[in-house]
Amino acid sequence: MSAKTLRIAGVTRTFPARGRTPPTLALQPTDIAVAPGEFVAILGPSGCGKSTLLRIVAGLDAPSAGSVSLDGRPIAGPGPDRGMVFQSYTLFPWLTVERNIRYGLEERGLPEAEQRAIAARFIERVGLRGFEQHWPRQLSGGMQQRCALARALANDPEILLLDEPFGALDHQTRELMQELLLEIWQQDRKTVLFVTHDIDEAVFLANRVLVMSARPGRIKAEVPVPLPYPREWTVKTTPDFAALKARLMAEIRDEVRRAAATIGS
Repeated sequence: MSAKTLRIAGVTRTFPARGRTPPTLALQPTDIAVAPGEFVAILGPSGCGKSTLLRIVAGLDAPSAGSVSLDGRPIAGPGPDRGMVFQSYTLFPWLTVERNIRYGLEERGLPEAEQRAIAARFIERVGLRGFEQHWPRQLSGGMQQRCALARALANDPEILLLDEPFGALDHQTRELMQELLLEIWQQDRKTVLFVTHDIDEAVFLANRVLVMSARPGRIKAEVPVPLPYPREWTVKTTPDFAALKARLMAEIRDEVRRAAATIGS
């Protein structure tokens, strides 16, 4: 599968009026280009349109204006070239770990032996060997997200879309999942678009961070992360990491206040 450039051009999103609630402008015109193999984090306050933008790229929502394309081919709906992992646990409760990971492969009609081989490879990669026949209810939150990540990767997507996938996890598990994702990315160099509220997470994972304003969202700043790969957890203790964190905190602080003021008004 050849690598493709993701282009988001002039995308806006306005949610229509409901009853007495007027229309809501969620996204101002947004332009982003993501090169093949990039790991781009989108950072912003709650309600700024980060998840809306990601859902538009996934084809789960449509822009009110503008376009999203992969190498010039418009995105008009979900497709196997994009894999998505959500914050909430989205495994099918009636399927085992192995069958959850095989789900997309079954939908594509791959031979069962090939499905099993691919599933086994990703089960090994995310550390779930021995849990193949467990049900989602038997797994911890971290294990469920490992399974969801394996399911997304098993389809060999061009782009991996992650919507705060570790937001519901405890601190220690979250850090372990960050390291697992980074290890997989460093090996495969998939194109990644990663939505987060967490500044440390954005700096640790990404090679570029886009900061969004409070709603209606727009790209307020673009901050390169020149920390070399491969990255270990110890990079978080370095002066360079602290300086990047401070810069991003300065960029986002006023936006978080604006978002809180909007909610309170």
